[in-house]
Amino acid sequence: MIAPVSAVIASAVTVLLLFLSYRVSGFRLKYKQGLGVNDDRDFEVAVRSQANLVEYAPVALIVLALAEINGVSATLIYWAGMGFFIARVLHAWGMYKGRGGTHPARLVGALLTWLSMLAMAVLAVFNVVQLSV
Repeated sequence: MIAPVSAVIASAVTVLLLFLSYRVSGFRLKYKQGLGVNDDRDFEVAVRSQANLVEYAPVALIVLALAEINGVSATLIYWAGMGFFIARVLHAWGMYKGRGGTHPARLVGALLTWLSMLAMAVLAVFNVVQLSV
């Protein structure tokens, strides 16, 4: 079984991760610092923005793909996946704009991340329950 919608969402998240990683690499080269961060707030924000995506993306993409493989509607997979992707873009943007502090985009991004992941989990479980009935 294939999961084309999940593949597209995973690809978009990968491009976002590459962008965030590029920013971290720029700071690592600038400061010749291969591990950790220094007192540059923007460096720390870049590292945490990248790490935050890495913390959430694997679970979200696995659940999304499993839901799609198990027969959840491609439309629902698309909306849950796009919600997650948009949430992660908003969160990263809010992290940069707020320099690690509070920012409306960061808050909305975090909430939308949680809601989209909850939707993915509910869709996956609901579908499995429907299949077993």
